[in-house]
Order: sequence, then structure tokens, then C-alpha cells
Amino acid sequence: MYAVISDIHSNLEALTAVLADLDALGVRDVRCLGDVVGYGPSPLECVDLVQRRAQVVVRGNHDEALVHGAYGFHLRAKDALDWTRDQLRPGFMSGQAVRRRWDWLTTLPLRHEDGPDVFVHGSPRDPTQEYLMAAEAAYGPSEKFEEVFAAFDRLLFVGHTHHPGVITSDYEGRTPAQLGGALRVDDLAGRKAIVNVGSVGQPRDGDPRACYVLVDDDVVTWRRVPYAADRTVARVRATPRLHPSLGERLLVGT
Repeated sequence: MYAVISDIHSNLEALTAVLADLDALGVRDVRCLGDVVGYGPSPLECVDLVQRRAQVVVRGNHDEALVHGAYGFHLRAKDALDWTRDQLRPGFMSGQAVRRRWDWLTTLPLRHEDGPDVFVHGSPRDPTQEYLMAAEAAYGPSEKFEEVFAAFDRLLFVGHTHHPGVITSDYEGRTPAQLGGALRVDDLAGRKAIVNVGSVGQPRDGDPRACYVLVDDDVVTWRRVPYAADRTVARVRATPRLHPSLGERLLVGT
């Protein structure tokens, strides 16, 4: 059994709640699909926790923008990343721990493969930037999705959209609720599936609880974990360079 988490976005309260849930379940194998940082008020703590607990971590667009610049980001996200960079980037007098943390962030791989399954933040075509949306797939076959489905053999695990769900290779999109909370690979009957694991730290599907998936014996189960979002909101409000809306949206999951 292993867990797949994504889009933590410097939300320490959400991350620690998810890790506590995994501890209660006895799950030690953790794979992270990126965006450890961005938006939230606790980048150092989240980076250190993910670095310690996750066996696999791939690069997200916010992790990438931390190093290369937040081009194309809206102003509030860019301001948050600029502040985050100031917290994490080593200075002339920085110690080895700070430098090791930065080196880890700057060398995250773009993808991970495990047999027939692939793990990326966004898409195999563009691992950090491209969105795979069920609403777009619903229009039917397209060059984009044909190339995506050709890039893996069974399951593709992604984050990035903050919307948990599945898109199958016959262009059917389903939410976890429509799947009864779980996807059974046997039920795919030879079809491939894109599995969006949702977001730990910035859910946007109308459910403010942290979201991740467990994979056990070819069954993918979405788990929702309540956490003290009000504490994260308070941390955002106490950080002048973070816009208050980046915290307030956590209370409603949008």
C-alpha cells in the first residue's frame, strides 16, 4: 500500500493532518506529485516534512517557479512565491541545512515511473504546466489526450488542478463521489485512467478537507481529512506579503 499526495502549498496544518492519517493507517510509502510550496505560510516546515516522509517527490509548477521565476502567475500567487523564495533561498552566510534544502528543491525530477504507472504533477507532455481537465476530455478524442494516453500503460497519477477524479481512455470523467470513493483497476476492463489525487493544502472542489489517495491491491481510494484550516488562515493573515484571500479560500475549498 502507498499514498499519493499533491499540492501541499505550504499548508502545514493540512500536511500534518494527512501524515497523521497515514500513520494511523500504518502507511509508510508516500509519493508526492509536487507543489510543496506556494500560496501558504509554512514553506520551510512543509519542505522539511515532505523531504523526510516521501520516498518519491516530483516537481510541480510552483516548485519550478520558485527557482526559475513565477512567469505567467497571477499577482497574488507571484507575490507568495517571491516571499517563499526569500524564506528558502540560501544567502552568503547560510548553513548546510539551508543549502541542502534548496539543492533538494532545485533538483526534483519531472516524473516517476512504477511499472505500468506514471507519476507527474501536470501531464506527461508538460510535467509541470499542462492541465488535464475532465471537462475538456468530455468533448471526446483530441490530439492532446491521445498523446497523454499513449504516454503510460495503465494509470497516470496527477495533481495540479486541485480537483480529484478520473478520466478514462474512453473520455469518461468521474468524480470520487460518482465512483463511490474508489477506483478498482479491474473495473477499467483494459482501459487506461488518469487519476487526479486532489490537493492536500488547497482543495478547490468545494470540499475544504485535505485530499489524497491510497493505492492498495489495484484499488485507488480517495481520502478526505479535516484539519485546522482556521490556524492556516491565521498564519496567512499574520504574514504581510501573503494576500488574506489565500487563506480565506481554504475555509470553503475553492
